[in-house]
Amino acid sequence: MTFAHVSIRSSDMERSIRFYEHHFGMKLVNRRPIPSNNAEIAFLESEGIPFKLELTWFKDQKRFEQADYENRVFDHLAFVIQDMDKMMTQLKAEKVVVTDEPYMLGTSKIAFIEDPDGTLIELIERK
Repeated sequence: MTFAHVSIRSSDMERSIRFYEHHFGMKLVNRRPIPSNNAEIAFLESEGIPFKLELTWFKDQKRFEQADYENRVFDHLAFVIQDMDKMMTQLKAEKVVVTDEPYMLGTSKIAFIEDPDGTLIELIERK
């Protein structure tokens, strides 16, 4: 058995695709409508990693909100990055929400941010 992908919801497909391409270097590899539930899905991946992020946009969705932090069912995505200081400077300049400033956990530097829809993202710089 092989783990294939994780799916998160998007309230604006174009904005979400741009966010993951711009900040994490992911590439859009597939995008298609799902007529049966009036939705659209898009798959993004990072070069050389056999794992995909699926963004799902339900066109008829009236409300879009993340559950409060303590009651989230889905917790977070995680990305290994090369330079935490550089990444944080870029994210803050672009007004990305930083929920946890960088801190050390063992030999790794960790921080948390949110994507445009409030999905929590862990950033990991490994030493």
